[in-house]
Amino acid sequence: MKVLVTCPPMLKQIEQFRSIFENKGIELITPNVVQTLSEEELMELLPQMDGWIIGDDPATERVFTAGKNGNLKAAVKWGVGVDNVDFNACKKLGIPIINTPNMFGAEVAGIAVSYVIGLARQTYLIDRGVRNGKWLKPAGISLAGRTVALIGFGDIGKATAHRLHAFDLKINVFDPFAEKSAEDKNRYHFLDFPNLLEAADFVVCTCALTTKTKHMINTETISQMKNGVRIINVSRGPIIDEKALLAGLKSGKVHSAGLDVFEIEPLPLNSELRNFEKCIFGTHNGSNTIDGVIRASHEAIEKLFGFLGLD
Repeated sequence: MKVLVTCPPMLKQIEQFRSIFENKGIELITPNVVQTLSEEELMELLPQMDGWIIGDDPATERVFTAGKNGNLKAAVKWGVGVDNVDFNACKKLGIPIINTPNMFGAEVAGIAVSYVIGLARQTYLIDRGVRNGKWLKPAGISLAGRTVALIGFGDIGKATAHRLHAFDLKINVFDPFAEKSAEDKNRYHFLDFPNLLEAADFVVCTCALTTKTKHMINTETISQMKNGVRIINVSRGPIIDEKALLAGLKSGKVHSAGLDVFEIEPLPLNSELRNFEKCIFGTHNGSNTIDGVIRASHEAIEKLFGFLGLD
């Protein structure tokens, strides 16, 4: 058997898992992946594979069909987000597939909180200044008493809310499908969208990408926010309409943004977002801790082996 791994965080720690595959007599295929492979690359590789551990690659019907026409028997989406995977195609083709939910709540929440603090105190801007021989002392804003609009209250959203609550922030939450404990209802305020945006000093996106959440943050919804709002996205890039965000940054309506994800990844070199020094940018890396990667990779391997009859 052959198994293809295209998830960059898992690939960077692949030596920790190689013996697991070898003990099952599986040949592990580990291409060099920066962010994703292309459809064409996947369509060439997959027919030779029995299993696939998917990253953020375009796991489309074309790709799965090519795999099914060859040896592909099963796949696992590494991590939480599944917007890049055509599950309906897998069902139609008879390819078992699943993801690894609830793996990275704490890890991604940590990144979200770091962006909130960084934008409030401009720590990243100060760091850049010191490295360039400057001694900047920008006046930040205090967190206590400020308001956060948290969009999404799943595993990551709940972990983010829990951490932000410790800073004495008021947390307003939108998630019509979330399960809410009695403690959640006491701690947080659950409001409709876009109403929760009006009082927010920080807007934090931790929701899944769906047809309904794509471009939730747009020209109209930004216009309903306070002047000087800070916007953070640790979910998926298309949650935010980047053209609308750019307009908000240019006008000053938006003070700054902390973006771990973008509509196009990697962020194009000619992106105008690069012109805004107060913003913080990531590399879609919120879940990538040594501990989290080990945990999710073992889960993905176990599920794939189950599909392949190797457990």
